[in-house]
Amino acid sequence: MSPRPWIIAETNWKHVKATRYEVAMLPWGATEAHNWHLPYATDSLQNDAIAAEAGRIAWEAGAKVGILPNMPFGVQTGQLDIPFCINMNPTTQMRVLEDIISSLEGVGVMKFVIMNGHGGNDFRQMLRELQARHPKMFLSTVSWFNAVKGDDIFDIVGDHADERETSLIMHLHPHLVLPKSEWGAGTDNRWKLKAIHEKWAWAQRAWTKATNDTGSGDPQHSTAEKGKRYFEALGAKIATYLIELAAADISDLYEQSK
Repeated sequence: MSPRPWIIAETNWKHVKATRYEVAMLPWGATEAHNWHLPYATDSLQNDAIAAEAGRIAWEAGAKVGILPNMPFGVQTGQLDIPFCINMNPTTQMRVLEDIISSLEGVGVMKFVIMNGHGGNDFRQMLRELQARHPKMFLSTVSWFNAVKGDDIFDIVGDHADERETSLIMHLHPHLVLPKSEWGAGTDNRWKLKAIHEKWAWAQRAWTKATNDTGSGDPQHSTAEKGKRYFEALGAKIATYLIELAAADISDLYEQSK
């Protein structure tokens, strides 16, 4: 298979030197337990595939986008008691982003997107600070799990190793999914604190106390066919942003009110 020019890890200097890339997108996942049945790399495997598909659609529409390699470690401070849930603190993420953004700015790639694939990551406050340091750049983030909720595809939408993620991995990497007889129920244990349960207060969940099998969401209705439909919907939706951003004048991004 020929190198895909939108996948920076696959392409080469000959092609890059001849191409004016408008947008760089960095998928950022995690390494963590996903119920009993999904691989630790679930967030990163999904990120890689969805970013590549969105990049393909955007590239074929004429948008010069470059998809960077996925970052495999996310914020896991609520899962430090689970082996191999590798934690990267937000302060470390901030330093990594500073170096990546500086590298892109230095070669004139001025539009940068983080595609988040892990609920424990939150890049918005980092980008507020980094935007002030790099005012000529345009910095943004999308979370694929918010781009398309999948309510019209799935019976039960959860938030971790649920029907959505299980279906995606069944479609993308079926050999990595344990038999259905070994799936956990993905049940959550509710907060006793009423305000947090009602979601007008927030605290980090202690994962092994908040869940029973590290899953949060019932995967029982998952199928590869649902995963395929969801994957295609995600790629198409995220591609619309890449296409629009590639064509945008970042000095003129606001419509004047009348």
